[in-house]
Amino acid sequence: MGFQDIIEGKRQWREHVARVKALPPDYRIVYEEMQKYLFKVGPVDLAEGNLLQGIVDFFEEGAASGKGVLELIGTDVAAFCDGLIKDSPTYADIYQESLRKKKAGDEK
Repeated sequence: MGFQDIIEGKRQWREHVARVKALPPDYRIVYEEMQKYLFKVGPVDLAEGNLLQGIVDFFEEGAASGKGVLELIGTDVAAFCDGLIKDSPTYADIYQESLRKKKAGDEK
């Protein structure tokens, strides 16, 4: 990763944050909770992927149509996030697999 890539990444992140700040307050609060959850248990490729951008796109469309954020995603934010990442390997999966391998190694 070169210097220009780092600068471009920062520029894109700042644009993303500006879009999040422009969301209505209820959408922004839910987005921030989703972001925390996804950073904690989310997919390994979260940083390279378009998941967060897609969520902002989805929220912008929902806000523009006058819907409340919970009308779009339901009341269980974690379950909604889990649905988004259900087919992606997560850090939690990698950790669980390493524990299984370690346990299998200890039993030999």
